[in-house]
Amino acid sequence: MRSFRIGSLFGIPIKLDLTFLLVLPLFAYLIGSQVGVVVELLNGMWDAQLPVDPLLAGPTPWVIGTAAAVGLFAGVVLHELGHSLVAMRYGYPIDSITLWIFGGIASLSEMPEDWKQEFQIAIAGPIVSIVLGVVSYVAFAVTPAALPAARFVLGYLALMNVALAAFNLLPGFPMDGGRVLRALLARTRTYARATQIAAEVGKLFALLLGLFGLLNFQWLLIGIAFFIYIGASTEAQQVVMKAAFEDVTVRDIMTPEPNLHTVTPSTTVAELMQRMFTERHTGYPVVEGADLVGLVTLEDARDVNAVERDAYTVQDIMTTELYTIEPDADAMEALQTMQQEGVGRLLVVDGGDLVGLISRTDLMTAFDVIQKTGSTTSSQRVDAAD
Repeated sequence: MRSFRIGSLFGIPIKLDLTFLLVLPLFAYLIGSQVGVVVELLNGMWDAQLPVDPLLAGPTPWVIGTAAAVGLFAGVVLHELGHSLVAMRYGYPIDSITLWIFGGIASLSEMPEDWKQEFQIAIAGPIVSIVLGVVSYVAFAVTPAALPAARFVLGYLALMNVALAAFNLLPGFPMDGGRVLRALLARTRTYARATQIAAEVGKLFALLLGLFGLLNFQWLLIGIAFFIYIGASTEAQQVVMKAAFEDVTVRDIMTPEPNLHTVTPSTTVAELMQRMFTERHTGYPVVEGADLVGLVTLEDARDVNAVERDAYTVQDIMTTELYTIEPDADAMEALQTMQQEGVGRLLVVDGGDLVGLISRTDLMTAFDVIQKTGSTTSSQRVDAAD
């Protein structure tokens, strides 16, 4: 998500995604256009005796719609702050809280695997929303009848904060309710198995929510359903891979230096392309003597026109900004580094010396072998061409 920082709370950066700039005016418009419906609801539930006519006069609907929308998203920030403060209490740093089209996201640098910690972190957000709902209702009840606009906004926020808590507690992993479910499942199961079950429940919930949204032309619900489905699938895969790669190091999976195919800076691009074709590799460390000087990939070579490949050398196209990892690092750390940096391979360096290379293909092949054999020993290492 593209976002920009607007401030911080308790040292946590608060960011706005660009999509939020679209959804905030939309919510303000929707609330303003439904003033009569909301007034009828508040009067029916709490005998609020809110007058309709003053709230529909002139620009009043759009003013109170904007105020209610801002208040609603402020509640979302506090909801995510509830998660964040409990996570920080257990020693999990929070990268940021971001508001976007589907609400808010608190970005934890690491997810807890202790079920009690995850339960408390997950439930903290809905508890904050319920407290906000209660506080808004009390403020609504004590606000004088002479201020109908303020009473409308407070009554709306009271309802919506409780509704937000209830919706988030539905078992749509990775929503709060799905994380509560995983925490409870993890009491008697492994963390990976609990994640798989919670993810399957979450995907089923997403399909039902998406179907409901489609039948009722609720496009926002369809978007939320898609987000839940993708989130559940992605996190489940990450957790299963983390469990499979437990105690597996980069050294166990990498292609070691004696078996490593390298090129020199003076190799022509035409020769490089021929080697890529015959050796079925798409990335080569570039060495000069005993020194590692770069990395060249198929993407680099493709930028050179076919008729000019004899005139260009690897030195002209290679990357000198190298992403490296140590051989004793966890295999999962290598995968996470590749994902964060957007690269397909890492050079394995020990004390400044090139000792191997690990690629995304190596990791996926090793994961497949581990899943099928149940073995995580170095004897099961597979060198995959990449």
